[in-house]
Amino acid sequence: MDDCNYDYEKQVQEKLDMAMPWVGLYIAAASTVCTLAMAADVINGFRLKKLWFPSKFFSLNAASLTVLAVATKLPVDLNTNMLNPTDAFAKYTSLIFLITSLANFMTSLGSMNDREILANVVALFIFVITVAGNVCIQLIELHEFIEFCIHLSIMFSTIFLLLLLTTTVSLAVAVPNIKRSLELKYQEKHRACLKETEASKRRERIRIYDQREDMMKYLVMAETSSPQFVMARSVVCSSAASTFMFAAIVYAIVILTEAYIIQKYPQKNEKGESPYGYFTAWILYVQCIGVVVGAIAPAFRWLVGVRFKCGTRNRFKMEFSIEDYWNETLVEWRDSFSGLQIQENLCRKYLHDAKWFILTFFIAIQFLVVLLSKMLLLIFAMIMTPFFTCVKELKEPGHDFEEDDDGRNRILSSYVLRLEGEAELPRSVLKNICCQADQLIHRGRNMQPSSLFNLVLRSTNFNGVGQFDSNQYTGLHLQEPPNCWTLPVVTLTSIAIALPNIDKNRVEQLLVSVREGLSLAKIVEKTLVKEDELVNIRKAADICWAGVVLYKKWLEIDLREMSGCSKTTNKLLQKLKKRLEMDVNRACQNSREVLEELSIKAQAIITKFKNEEEDKMMKNPLNWPARVVAANTMYRISRTVLFSSEEEKEVTDEGLFERLSVMIADILAACLTNLPRAINTMCHFSAIERREERVREAFVLVGKTERIIECLQKKEWPLLDHDKAASIDEWRALFGQEIGSPTTSVSASTNGTRTAPVSQEHLGITILR
Repeated sequence: MDDCNYDYEKQVQEKLDMAMPWVGLYIAAASTVCTLAMAADVINGFRLKKLWFPSKFFSLNAASLTVLAVATKLPVDLNTNMLNPTDAFAKYTSLIFLITSLANFMTSLGSMNDREILANVVALFIFVITVAGNVCIQLIELHEFIEFCIHLSIMFSTIFLLLLLTTTVSLAVAVPNIKRSLELKYQEKHRACLKETEASKRRERIRIYDQREDMMKYLVMAETSSPQFVMARSVVCSSAASTFMFAAIVYAIVILTEAYIIQKYPQKNEKGESPYGYFTAWILYVQCIGVVVGAIAPAFRWLVGVRFKCGTRNRFKMEFSIEDYWNETLVEWRDSFSGLQIQENLCRKYLHDAKWFILTFFIAIQFLVVLLSKMLLLIFAMIMTPFFTCVKELKEPGHDFEEDDDGRNRILSSYVLRLEGEAELPRSVLKNICCQADQLIHRGRNMQPSSLFNLVLRSTNFNGVGQFDSNQYTGLHLQEPPNCWTLPVVTLTSIAIALPNIDKNRVEQLLVSVREGLSLAKIVEKTLVKEDELVNIRKAADICWAGVVLYKKWLEIDLREMSGCSKTTNKLLQKLKKRLEMDVNRACQNSREVLEELSIKAQAIITKFKNEEEDKMMKNPLNWPARVVAANTMYRISRTVLFSSEEEKEVTDEGLFERLSVMIADILAACLTNLPRAINTMCHFSAIERREERVREAFVLVGKTERIIECLQKKEWPLLDHDKAASIDEWRALFGQEIGSPTTSVSASTNGTRTAPVSQEHLGITILR
């Protein structure tokens, strides 16, 4: 009976052993994913010339921790007998791979909010402690079977791993206070910048150079207060990078030594068979590459921290003073009342005292970590100062940034945001930021929307804003939803596509122009229009535009079939033309039929909704579904255009298409007059985690839209203040006072309309050259 059980267990074990190579395969695959993510961060850092390498692709989150847990399965594997030297090296390499990952993770703490930091750091802590615990168990139980060199190396690597975990937790505890301190400094500089801008407006007309400098101030503030950049140049991150470098140096020495021994004594590698098969070698090679690639970012961050420290000369006492933001969170937790619902006062007192002693211990550890980090960084700075001095002396002479424009440099330097006790940033950092600004504007110039520019040129007076929807026409509901910029443009484009006898190239050109215009109009709406009541209206525009641009359909209605662009319709039209010899008047009738059909189908959608919907909340147009909002807009606009075309008997399909195109141009031109103010608003985005990204987008947008803004500056348009100019309904209200009838030609001049030369104050910024 015992023999049968033994044979059964042996068969089960053999089956499980047969599956182990597949486990090795997915470990190698997970290691490859981590390596590629770290490589992507390195490439991105070099591309952006940010040699502190922000964590964009390989950051601390649930997904990366899951993949990393798979990639580092070997160190936690207690059941497989790995006596082969290759297996032992693979287990050791996995441990170094984990250390490399932690060193790369550190800057990503700056991109998280408080909840994300807590969740991710707790998950990382549990994961690392589990790995370290399993490794310690193996070192204790298998010390007789593991070579002394490997045993010692793994032991030191485990210590390095725990040190990196400690520095990561130490930095994570300080991140919320660091960001609050940076936010206070930013808001103070922001208010100062606003006062300077207002003062310059009162003194004289805004100049191009002055406006560019205003944007440059925000770019300098955003770049230097970027949470990831602050993390990368912090003393704790620099010490963590040096810890990793020690571990990497030990790893390189051990690997090279053992590789030489195995090459000299190949019989050593014949001991035992790997349970993961030849995939063990794959894991070893992939993770070795990962360690090499992952070493780039920590090494450069260490150089950044040391270089910044070399340029600072503080008193000895200041070098070792610990700033408040390192311990402030722990102090608040220690001194606050726990709030536990315990009736017994004595128990609450004991719990509070226990919490006080525990957190005081953690505060002491935090103090020690920061102090040792400062000492380590100071020692490295003293060692590396001669090296950096020699490098500076060997550089070829050229234009010095400070000598080239000392006043400008001094002004921008005052907007560099640094934490208390932090080293001064070198002038090259400021120079690099200015170069980035030029590059961003140049990139935007290469993306200029030429089709949209040609469409905006066709707008002469913005009358289309007041004519696309006549207030004289009664709608199907007592209350009408508010308008946004994008929905009327999409609706007018849908009508234009549905018109018959229009050249296909003209339709496609209009679609390209509208696509380019909607991308900018959405920026204006998202940046300047804060009303939540427009959410459904914008959603309706997005849904309709997706159907129009992809399938030439408006709410499942085929616009090409209505326009006669399908093959079957074309054949029928040719037969009808031969039989009836259709003329221009017949073509005009076709356009009217298209408008009538669109209005009837839109009316049917609204009527069906009103008859079927019993929810009283839906009586409010703001609560209508996006489909109904789109149908309501189509109904009003198609009836308005139809009413206008009936008044003009000689209108042709081409003429109506031209009229609709100019209406679209007028609406987009009116919307885009808000672009400069939207760009200014983007420059002082509120969320510190995304501020740098938004400012960079603003500079790209400047280069992308400079021709359009220059064109709009030459136009005359109604006087509106900033807030009203961002709303299409305010434009319509103003035009409604002046335009008495929708039959007025869109391209006609504004007779009696109150206009003024384009206001520099309204445009907000001028072209940056």
